[in-house]
Amino acid sequence: MLIEFMRQQPRLKIDITCEDAYVDLVARGIDVALRMGRLADSSLGGRFIGSNPWVMVASPGYLAEHETPHAPSDLDDHDCIVYSSVQGDAIWQLRSSEGGVHAVVVNGRLRSNNLSTLLSAVQLNLGIAILPTYVAASSLKSGKIVRVLEDYILPEQELHAVFPSPKFVPQKVTAFIHFLLPRFKGQWWGHRSARGNA
Repeated sequence: MLIEFMRQQPRLKIDITCEDAYVDLVARGIDVALRMGRLADSSLGGRFIGSNPWVMVASPGYLAEHETPHAPSDLDDHDCIVYSSVQGDAIWQLRSSEGGVHAVVVNGRLRSNNLSTLLSAVQLNLGIAILPTYVAASSLKSGKIVRVLEDYILPEQELHAVFPSPKFVPQKVTAFIHFLLPRFKGQWWGHRSARGNA
């Protein structure tokens, strides 16, 4: 998506930084950041962009060697791969179709703050993980991984564009946000431009 934006704005120079930490936008001279999760109260400006749903996944190879879980309590008997950048990372929250909430403390041999590492570990039969749908979409489509506990709903994250000041928003930031908004509508993670090579 960023490449497409650059093609539309040929005079604009881009310096992109990818990290999980919440950096100080003013101190780092950052014009706009994309942040997932609820925004903390602050003096920053922000615009809701869309939602980021998550899925629970495993490889067919892993499930062939281990009994497929049918209820949240079944996760006790599985290696669960944990994304360590999410608050409450080893406590997975699942909601049943009836509205019941299940908080499951999971265990496993691998934790990482890198989503690509988690996806690779799932593909290599290491266990079950919860991943953002945009990370898992391509591998789900190819059959390298499959959904687990599909009858349960995982929490979604909010996606926001955040900028240093709510009062003084540069035109380039406004243009970027207007560019992003239609691309994060509906099932945006299934679009080719959003999915990439995950």
